[in-house]
Amino acid sequence: MKRLNIVVEGQTEQSFVNEVLTPYLQSKGVAIITPILIHTSKTGRGGFVNYHHLHNTVKGLLKNPYDGNIVVSSFVDFFRMPNNMPDYDDAMRLGTDLQKVESLQQALGNSIADRRFIPYIQLHEFEALLFSNNNGFEYLWEDDMSSKTKNIVDSFENPEDINSAPETAPSKRLLAINQKYDKVLEGNVIALEVGINEMLAKCPRFADWVSRLITACSE
Repeated sequence: MKRLNIVVEGQTEQSFVNEVLTPYLQSKGVAIITPILIHTSKTGRGGFVNYHHLHNTVKGLLKNPYDGNIVVSSFVDFFRMPNNMPDYDDAMRLGTDLQKVESLQQALGNSIADRRFIPYIQLHEFEALLFSNNNGFEYLWEDDMSSKTKNIVDSFENPEDINSAPETAPSKRLLAINQKYDKVLEGNVIALEVGINEMLAKCPRFADWVSRLITACSE
């Protein structure tokens, strides 16, 4: 039986894997899913400010080359990605954000160089998924704020297109609407109300990643 380990950068993503992604994957036959916070030191966990931390965390999970029952993936944001990522400068010279993130994702896979690793970088960040519909904001926030999030939802057919400029990244848009937005406390409450099926329907890169995880764990 395959064991899926997903390396994440923070507590919100860890909870998202446990509460939102895992039930869906289990319904597709993936039995064992474990989110792993990036190791930043011998005792530190969480945060993505240095590529070497991600590299070392993934490599540590894949240290036994004869373990064919492990699958490892990453779930990290493109927004504010550390500039020591493999081939970072080359990727940043490409024309579109989609081209940049695809290039970085490919370089990440080449750097790890293990067939059991499935690289994934979220475009542009975790909060993009929350804009798949307005249900979570309507559930948690007051009407004056949820009406503003609805305008954003309605403006983007694909939430992954919400851009990564310092003021207009998905998380920055939420903070502009609600200065008290707390990713750790509210992110997954909103995500649960949005629903994994809506995220898969509206976010093609995210959906492709989830599909690749299911395929890798069924081989």
